[in-house]
Amino acid sequence: MELTPQEVLDLVSENDVSLIDLKFQDFPGLWQHFTVPASNLEEGSFEEGFGIDGSSIRGWQKIFESDMLVIPDPDTAILDPFYKAKTLSLICDIYDPVTKERYSRCPRYIASKAESYLQSTGIADTAYIGPEAEFFILDDVRYQSGMNQASYAIDSAEGAWNTDRDEAPNLGYKPRRGEGYFPVPPHDSMADIRNEMVEVLLSMGLEVEAAHHEVATGGQMEIDLRFGSLLKTADSMMLYKYVVKNVARRHNKTVTFMPKPLYGDNGSGMHVHVSLWNGETPLFYGENYANLSELGLHFMGGVLQHARALIALTNPTTNSFRRLVPGFEAPVNLAYSQRNRSAAIRIPVYSRNPSTKRIEFRCPDPSCNPYLAFTAILMAGLDGIQNKTDPGEPLDKDIYDLPPEELASVPATPASLEEALESLRDDHEFLLKGDVFTQDIVNTWIDYKMEKEVHEMRLRPHPYEFSLYYDV
Repeated sequence: MELTPQEVLDLVSENDVSLIDLKFQDFPGLWQHFTVPASNLEEGSFEEGFGIDGSSIRGWQKIFESDMLVIPDPDTAILDPFYKAKTLSLICDIYDPVTKERYSRCPRYIASKAESYLQSTGIADTAYIGPEAEFFILDDVRYQSGMNQASYAIDSAEGAWNTDRDEAPNLGYKPRRGEGYFPVPPHDSMADIRNEMVEVLLSMGLEVEAAHHEVATGGQMEIDLRFGSLLKTADSMMLYKYVVKNVARRHNKTVTFMPKPLYGDNGSGMHVHVSLWNGETPLFYGENYANLSELGLHFMGGVLQHARALIALTNPTTNSFRRLVPGFEAPVNLAYSQRNRSAAIRIPVYSRNPSTKRIEFRCPDPSCNPYLAFTAILMAGLDGIQNKTDPGEPLDKDIYDLPPEELASVPATPASLEEALESLRDDHEFLLKGDVFTQDIVNTWIDYKMEKEVHEMRLRPHPYEFSLYYDV
């Protein structure tokens, strides 16, 4: 049941809340916030909003059109457990103060438009999304990049590289490289912290499917959220990151959702489960391969057809492509299978229940903006349904044992962020349907990423280049 503005005000009064924390997202995908006294929140605030300077937010307005309105969504009200003062958190939408229309570059608005577009197609009324985000809990991180030097160092009490460190005493039980899935404590030394993260998530109304240690050494974890509608799940992903980072901070530890912080061990992905429903009817269940319906096959065909462009939004960092490399578990092969985890799309077969039938897109990673990533996946799938896109034959083989000539026929993910962005530049018409994405949003995303990340990375010598080339 959705909350009304008055019910939010009642929640403030009943819980003696003194501060209201207003959260919203910048264009690349980080939460921003500001705080107002609880007395400043009135019923009219949910229509009139609060003014901010949009020119200071990444990817937003120019300085000469900087004024923006932040309007809270009452249905997102939740008590924030990380402040000393009693604080109520509200997720907000961004509006233009002149036109009073929603701001086109607000990621939450894009996700909202996607849900409306889905219903307008008559294909389904709800897209359910279930993300499985991985992350590292670390004890120390240091990095710098200057004109004449660059370095980074991360450390974890669980790191396999610390088996001989003087820890007064060193008690061992550090997961070996690639063997962090799923040993019990004491190998899993982060179990209590991870469980605390789960408890906080549950206390804030999020539904958790499971939590466990992940494959890599050095404190790699996974907490899976239960599926929900697209916009609510994107909201939940933002809250999830916020909770995980702040619980770690309570224990003087730090969390990173970087896809590849460690060399030579598994990176962090975010497999995304997707299904379409009409009311109580699941639409992906049928009598075809892996008990998929024809509609489910076509949805999958659309995702595969547009995958190289999608990856510019689902894997949007230069670091993402340290994970998407051949020879590891991360899927670089644009194929599908019901069990093969090296394929880009897997159809889980844990259950034959029609209500659990879904596809799992395995390429994405948790550095993405969930509003944009989930929306893009949905738009690609809908395009596949509308055009009856054939996904081709399944790849139910060990991809790593395929002969070179057969492997060459399997399309692959882009090898770099630049390549992915160029794919998006060439293939984005499917995103523009229903005005869900706009040409401005696509152009701004490509230009921002090229200018701020691709070009900046290209200019910098890499430390490993000195090992390779200093003595040439």
